[in-house]
Amino acid sequence: MTGTHTPQTESTKYAWAEGLTVFAAVTLMLAGVLGIFRGIMGIAQDDVFVTTRNYVFQFDLTGWGWTHLILGALAVIVSLGLFQGAMWARVAGVAIAGLIIIANFLSLPYYPIWSVVMIAFSGFVIWALCVARGDRSGGGWERRA
Repeated sequence: MTGTHTPQTESTKYAWAEGLTVFAAVTLMLAGVLGIFRGIMGIAQDDVFVTTRNYVFQFDLTGWGWTHLILGALAVIVSLGLFQGAMWARVAGVAIAGLIIIANFLSLPYYPIWSVVMIAFSGFVIWALCVARGDRSGGGWERRA
């Protein structure tokens, strides 16, 4: 059986990886800005959120506001590093997106639909940052299958 698949050129691999990094940077920036707004809502006026009595993780909504505000600010800073193509930003982006997922899971009963949306955004960021990696030997980029 003969294959008709032609291997990707280095420029195609680089464009693919760069596109995913830009996607992650934009998505992380968006998640960060929205996290900042959610944090401000929690700090300024926590009656916007739904309160439940029988949730295992019960926290002060003002404290959650500060948590989302800080994570949002860190996400914006890391996304600026991603636009520069910094490796530290790729690692920090995965870590921040993971923390955003955890924070939104724990605050799920207070703002359920938005928490699910932010979990999905952060999942896409982790995927985009992990699917393309730098090739150390050739200096180019390659796509992970």
